[in-house]
Amino acid sequence: MRIGIDIGSTAAKAAALEGDELVCTLVVPTGFNGVDAAMRLADGLRAQGIDPTACDANVVATGYGRISVPYAGKTVTEITCHGRGATYLFGGNGTIIDVGGQDTKVIQLQDGKVKKFVMNDKCAAGTGKFLEVIADRMGVTQEELATLAAAGEPTQISSMCTVFAESEVISLIGKGEPRENIANGVIESVITKVASLAGNLVQGDVFLTGGLCDNDYVLERLSSHLGKPVCTDPNARYAGAIGAALSI
Repeated sequence: MRIGIDIGSTAAKAAALEGDELVCTLVVPTGFNGVDAAMRLADGLRAQGIDPTACDANVVATGYGRISVPYAGKTVTEITCHGRGATYLFGGNGTIIDVGGQDTKVIQLQDGKVKKFVMNDKCAAGTGKFLEVIADRMGVTQEELATLAAAGEPTQISSMCTVFAESEVISLIGKGEPRENIANGVIESVITKVASLAGNLVQGDVFLTGGLCDNDYVLERLSSHLGKPVCTDPNARYAGAIGAALSI
């Protein structure tokens, strides 16, 4: 059994492989403490008959809080793990866009190897955290935010900083701007930043990983901005954890 643990800034994920078969995935909120998130993942895995803390367990940790996994035998960088996980899910060629809670990564794969990559400057305005902050401010879930956006008209959210963008949203709410239009502007703001980051790095097929991978509206808008279809997989949010497991 090979186990990968990916401690992200927003969500902590686990993936277990038996041989090359993905037999278990698990996600929990990271919360305040990465060690606590790692132990909650361990409890969840044990409930499914897999004990990552057993002395013979093969465990690799990755992600923002990879040093917070006390039962991991080693740690591996996020880019390496996301490249391996994406190769497992999508094949070894193409472009991977991972929209995480703290950062967004664009990885170019060639024959299963990371050829090039870029990351944003850790500003939350181009990440899933920005959508989480604004959704909370508007009193909706991220899924509801996307539904509202699909029914809205374009509204400019110009600030490059989450704090200032949130102030813009508050101002728009105060002016009576429809929620649908605000939601549309918020998601367009994120997608524009992600597409800009991808830039000329996009090569071949494009795949979305991370917490937004099951958001159909985000996929639709990102495809439109890049001018080509963006595909995903039900297990794409676990790409980092799968890649960590494959690093054993």
